[in-house]
Amino acid sequence: MADEERVPVLVVGGGLVGLATTLFLAEQGVRTLLVDRHPGASIQGRARGINQRTMEIYRALGLETAIREAGKPFEDDWGVARCETLAGEWHWLFDDDAPRIWPALSPGEFCQADQNAVEPILISAAREKGAEHRFNTELVSIVTDDNGATAVIRDRATGAEETVLADYVVAADGHRSPIREQLGIHRTGPGVVQHSVSIVFRADLSEFVPRPALFWIIVNEKVGGGLVTTAEPNRWGMSVGYDPAAGQSPADFTVERCVADVRNAIGRDDLEVEIEDVAAWEQAIGLADQYRSGRVFLAGDAAHVWPPAGAMGANTGVQDGYNLAWKIAGVVKGWAGEGLLDTYHTERHTLAVELSDLVVNRQMQRNSAEIEDDTTDDQLWTLGQRYWSSAVLGAKHDSVFGDTLSKTAEPGLRAPHLWVERDGEQISTHDLFGRGFVLFTGTDGTGWSEAAAAVSERLSCPVKAFRIGSAEAGADLVDVDKVWEQHYPLGAGGAALIRPDGYVAWLSQTGDQPAAALSGALERVLQTR
Repeated sequence: MADEERVPVLVVGGGLVGLATTLFLAEQGVRTLLVDRHPGASIQGRARGINQRTMEIYRALGLETAIREAGKPFEDDWGVARCETLAGEWHWLFDDDAPRIWPALSPGEFCQADQNAVEPILISAAREKGAEHRFNTELVSIVTDDNGATAVIRDRATGAEETVLADYVVAADGHRSPIREQLGIHRTGPGVVQHSVSIVFRADLSEFVPRPALFWIIVNEKVGGGLVTTAEPNRWGMSVGYDPAAGQSPADFTVERCVADVRNAIGRDDLEVEIEDVAAWEQAIGLADQYRSGRVFLAGDAAHVWPPAGAMGANTGVQDGYNLAWKIAGVVKGWAGEGLLDTYHTERHTLAVELSDLVVNRQMQRNSAEIEDDTTDDQLWTLGQRYWSSAVLGAKHDSVFGDTLSKTAEPGLRAPHLWVERDGEQISTHDLFGRGFVLFTGTDGTGWSEAAAAVSERLSCPVKAFRIGSAEAGADLVDVDKVWEQHYPLGAGGAALIRPDGYVAWLSQTGDQPAAALSGALERVLQTR
């Protein structure tokens, strides 16, 4: 008889999204088991671009320094070039060295760090907080009911099986997602649109690369179409397509074939090339119709998949996990109602519908041809994503993006970033998020601070209040740039309730009966009444 284990949350899939979600749950104090069928982290470089929103999330968890260190080999890479061979003439599709940090908008700085370098950082951080991560372990079967899920997992090395009883399951098992298929959740979209092989190789390309780029689009008769990108000094990645309908398969990519493809892409027949790894992958477009089925939630590619343009794939998946983790934590710990979990689909699916259009129809065009009138607004796409659901009180919008990026606190919007000083150290207000609710008020909001402590104890819900203003007025957080009232126009005695994922849940323009007002707002957001 198989061994049996009970956990609050089982995460299936050990890519960036599964790992990040496990970390976010662990940060909330939820014991989580992650199973990953792979024997270890892949050496393939993928999902390199980490945008400012994702970096501010990692920063709040204390991971910014480690991730930026992992991205050092690529910190000078920028722009996208098209050419017949790397040795030939380059045509820059875009070559703007756009600012990677927006200090007035976010504490996060755009970073390029390969997935294979970031994954170990996430694994280590999650394990330190009590999460369990098992490599080389596959999901054999899963049965769900109203009380949870019964999963059978297998150690691929020994064949030993174990039964896991989980209250909730997060399916981060890729775009083909066996869990999604078993649940019968339909995916809208064309599905697989391109089959590719990624080749990791070593070669000295210094004479062909006078300056680095994000990647090079190679188009010639010998290769067809492909991409080349850096991995580390003298280590590179190349992606080449193949067509199963023409009888082609990954098996065709022998070492000899890969060496020839690399040489044809570079433009030198005598180039010394060492092939390190070859892996097949699929480019797909699709969006699951539902992100939740009872006790199971889809995240990352299992929920949505589109071409790797604009760094919107993995970033969106990680942010899925950030949205979901605090909601599961609330229900598991008893301070939120089951209905709160429905807002995960409401908020993230609506966003994915819009992002799918942006990535497929706009960002892909930006990367494939020179556009004279490029209306791409990276700040709006990255920081301007908006929610409206029962977990937001008083939202005045019904679209994912506005015309411009709002810098003012509004329900359903990401909380505006402020630089503040606490105990002599300069931090961002976003450094305070990720663990529980945060209540911001002015220096005259002492009543709110007392209310937060009382309500937190009564509802068993983590709420911490901070008074923002000047040091002379006794603020908990000193407003470094003196923009608190500009970005949080709450009036005398008002307060802003920020969700654990950094989104504004509720605003009060008055300090009347703060305990009753805060308690009522939280109970509505958390679906406990």
